Amino acid sequence: MTAVTQFSRECPPAPTPEEATAILDAAVASLCEPASYKSVYYRRASGAPMPSVAVMAEIMERLRAVLFPGYFGDSDVSPKAIAYHTGSHLDVVFRLLAEQVRRGYCFSCDKPEMECQGCDALALDLTLKFLSRLPRVRELLASDVQAAYDGDPAAKNQGETIFCYPSILALTHHRLAHELYQLGVDIIPRIISEMAHSKTGIDIHPGAQIGKRFFIDHGTGTVIGETCVIGDNVRLYQGVTLGAKSFPKDASGNPVKGLPRHPIVENDVIVYSGATILGRITIGAGSHIGGNVWVTENVPPGSNLVQSVVRQVMVAGGAGI
Repeated sequence: MTAVTQFSRECPPAPTPEEATAILDAAVASLCEPASYKSVYYRRASGAPMPSVAVMAEIMERLRAVLFPGYFGDSDVSPKAIAYHTGSHLDVVFRLLAEQVRRGYCFSCDKPEMECQGCDALALDLTLKFLSRLPRVRELLASDVQAAYDGDPAAKNQGETIFCYPSILALTHHRLAHELYQLGVDIIPRIISEMAHSKTGIDIHPGAQIGKRFFIDHGTGTVIGETCVIGDNVRLYQGVTLGAKSFPKDASGNPVKGLPRHPIVENDVIVYSGATILGRITIGAGSHIGGNVWVTENVPPGSNLVQSVVRQVMVAGGAGI
């Protein structure tokens, strides 16, 4: 029998009510010093509340119910009821999302309230433009579903990929967030993308441009940066990073924002697990990038890029690559 070691420690005497009050008062006073909270304090200059993550979650569930009728929300939707099903959800989404878009602008605005003009009308206009793009979003997602089914021999049918696969959840959020990003909506696209990130472990910036038939197998730990451009029929595995190599800085030493700094991945590329691809480089069409490689230079079309050690071992053993 394994002996159990007993640990003992001396317990300090319990603080008196007066001592506890003094400690709490000191903590409150320190936290209320302007120098302490200046860099982390959000002041609603326009008077509007912040965007609501809870409301955005409802919006996303309603949009998933519209894009994949019968899978989410109302589970029994007949073809005759599709129009009612779609219209009722989008009516609610229009009202809720327009308010969140308006709050997003207020969140990013540093003007006094009396100088705020036109945000309500702009939010309504952009929300309608976003909703008009949903047919194209569904078309892209349908191609992603087919890619997931074709690319995974474990998938029994397309419905399994819609209902279960983290890749489809992440891409649903991304493709919706990307449309809002393209429309110039503040912060809401990032909220949508981070909702999927927290659920799936797949981190796709809403600015990334992704073509049709995109599939991330397994997915956990995948990172796709803001200025990535990904072509059609691309497949990634878990742990792939499409990131930036460096951040150019201005004369004051501050990072320059908005420059293309992430990879371009052309059509029909496969990137295996753990690969890290950094900088504004191009992975040529039809290339296969092996697992755990580090890529910082352009890769010609049709390349098979693997770790040099693995290549040496396989060639010595008479195996082709």
